[in-house]
Amino acid sequence: MTRISIEIDSFAHENPIPAATRIGPLIESSIIAPFNDGVRDVPDTIEEQIDNLFLHMGNMLEVAGATWDDMAKVTFFVVDAAESRAALNGPWVERFPDPASRPSRHNLQIPGGGKVKISCVFTAYVEG
Repeated sequence: MTRISIEIDSFAHENPIPAATRIGPLIESSIIAPFNDGVRDVPDTIEEQIDNLFLHMGNMLEVAGATWDDMAKVTFFVVDAAESRAALNGPWVERFPDPASRPSRHNLQIPGGGKVKISCVFTAYVEG
């Protein structure tokens, strides 16, 4: 199977790392920062940062030929577990409304120290 680097306009790494990689049906993202669309600025609120993460994830899925239905797991790296869980639940249910068909989700608390309150990685699998 051929490995394909996924690049998107809304988010790019400064190092030689693709936003995501697809090998066959498997899609794995690199770390996704909550940067504003097309720039390296980070908004102040966790809600805006979460909106940016979902924008970037959606763009990666689209370029990779996938949809939200193909998402298998998202791991969020959070500074404040309680704040992020509460802020994530609304956008999560919006993208995954069926409780019988949601991807796995894990919030991993990490030390803070800057404007970034949340980042993530994901795994998706495209059948057929």
